[in-house]
Amino acid sequence: MNKTMLSILKILDKQPDKILGSRELSRQLKLHGVELTERTVRYHLRILDERGLTKVFGKEGRMITQKGREELSQALVSEKVGFVISKIETLSYLTNFDIEKKEGDIILNVSYFPEEKLKEALRIMKPVFSSPHIMSDKVVIHRGGEKIRDIFIPKGQIGFGTVCSVTINGIFLKVGVPVTSKFGGVLQIENSEPSRFTALISYEGSSLDPLEIFIKSRMTDVLGAVKNHNGKILASFREIPVVSLEKAKELSAVMKEKGIGGILLLGNPNQPLLEMPVSMDRAGMVIVGGLNPIAALEEAGIPTESKAMSTLYSFSDLTKFKELL
Repeated sequence: MNKTMLSILKILDKQPDKILGSRELSRQLKLHGVELTERTVRYHLRILDERGLTKVFGKEGRMITQKGREELSQALVSEKVGFVISKIETLSYLTNFDIEKKEGDIILNVSYFPEEKLKEALRIMKPVFSSPHIMSDKVVIHRGGEKIRDIFIPKGQIGFGTVCSVTINGIFLKVGVPVTSKFGGVLQIENSEPSRFTALISYEGSSLDPLEIFIKSRMTDVLGAVKNHNGKILASFREIPVVSLEKAKELSAVMKEKGIGGILLLGNPNQPLLEMPVSMDRAGMVIVGGLNPIAALEEAGIPTESKAMSTLYSFSDLTKFKELL
């Protein structure tokens, strides 16, 4: 699998309901920095056809197959190292949420779970959404066959969107405070207070979102943290410049007032926070994971699939969780 064929698969995968011809693929490949004639594109498409990675629709063009999607997810994993941090930086810049007006786009996580488990799932998540271990009590929900923005919900599944913690990066950036995302982790809660991280994965060195890994590995105890005030939740460790610390404190207060939580702790200048050292002239910041309600479902035995930082979504189009009950 060379980079050209991988780029073709990426383009087809982004438009799964469209048949694309060699002319359109040639045009879109230029956006990926690949200059190819239509004839050369057709040559690569024939190879992809032979491998069963694409399906031919006469002269109309091609669509990606399930085998093609599997190959795309596994191919050139070395190129994906650093993908998560790059996505964080891109979405932070694109977020235009105005915290004062509570208008604009936030970043949304999208998760799936079986449709027949909907009633049970809402019951399990109810206490989590009444706890401080969430980004926001606002969500979006769609059934199989529908879409959340450009994300198609599979048949038989519920699509459930939660506010992603990277939204905080965007809010801070909007007022001139750059946030560096360092680690995603599992945070120990003791007597309702954060005590230490028990597991960490660097965003820069990962090809997958750390919080998705911790959920599927069943390393959390969100239900324990909610019900018994002792457990393990998803959280991340970030840094901000020391000179912006007071501004960060003001923003944190405004966010809580406007219904956006997330910031659990702000550290002191150049001082470790929860035993985590910080870079020179930086202060640490611990932020709650937006996928904690989904981690609770996994703990209760409901199978889930999550796509962290899935899409931008209008905050005004979200619904309060309690309105779903």
